[in-house]
Amino acid sequence: MKYDLIHVTPLNPVIGAEIHGVDLSKPVGAATFKEIEAALHQHLVIFFRDQDLGPDAHMAFAAQFGELEPPHPLFPKIESHPQISVLENDEARKPETNYWHTDVTWRETPPMGSVLYGADIPESGGDTLWANMYAAYDLVPDDLKAKLEGMRAIHSIEVFDVSDNYDNAKDKDAFAEILKKFPPASHPIVRTHPVTGRKALFVNATFTQYIEDMEQSESDAVLQSLYDIVKLPEVQVRFNWTKGAVAVWDNRATQHYAVADYWPQYRRMHRITVNGDKPV
Repeated sequence: MKYDLIHVTPLNPVIGAEIHGVDLSKPVGAATFKEIEAALHQHLVIFFRDQDLGPDAHMAFAAQFGELEPPHPLFPKIESHPQISVLENDEARKPETNYWHTDVTWRETPPMGSVLYGADIPESGGDTLWANMYAAYDLVPDDLKAKLEGMRAIHSIEVFDVSDNYDNAKDKDAFAEILKKFPPASHPIVRTHPVTGRKALFVNATFTQYIEDMEQSESDAVLQSLYDIVKLPEVQVRFNWTKGAVAVWDNRATQHYAVADYWPQYRRMHRITVNGDKPV
């Protein structure tokens, strides 16, 4: 695709691109945003360097992608902007996102995407990897693809029960109320992207519990075979964070993994998620 208002540098042919020539601290015009959105659909995760993204500007940019999701039930927030989750790690708060996952698939309508800002970045380490779930689906053997067609899997927020970082997770009564508010959700194993029309795997090792209407042992084996594809470097990009960097990803066709090698160095990230559609 030809871009007239932004400069797009692909990081590899499969997933990921850096975008230059945009100051996200200022309003992004409709024509420029249209190109940014097109780059997101093409590359699935896009990156901006050296941004000074205060909460108001962060909210304004994220809102151009769609309606913002309600505040996360567990993550700390910026008090004046509760839709901005604060992902903060230090000696007392060990990283817990060093697992392959797609954000918030335990909702009936998982987010379209996320906008993540690197507010405080450690001196070294702390890269994030993203995987292209179109490419992962393409690598599924044909006989398994046929078997998975029309099948569904259950996703749950229950994994946070073992978290040590969030007060609502450590308080069993409070967490029980969260489980009532967000019961397990059923999603297709293979979803069709509403914009591109392409098929993508939509299961992840963090929130997916089991395949419906399948014996547990077989469900475990099938899911593991799909998770193993996500681990292949051929479907991934790895991003080295710098202070002020911004990542925007399409949650409908990616997974990501936050490498925890920087700990116990301090890191603080600000994340906004954008409402999505019911997977089909």
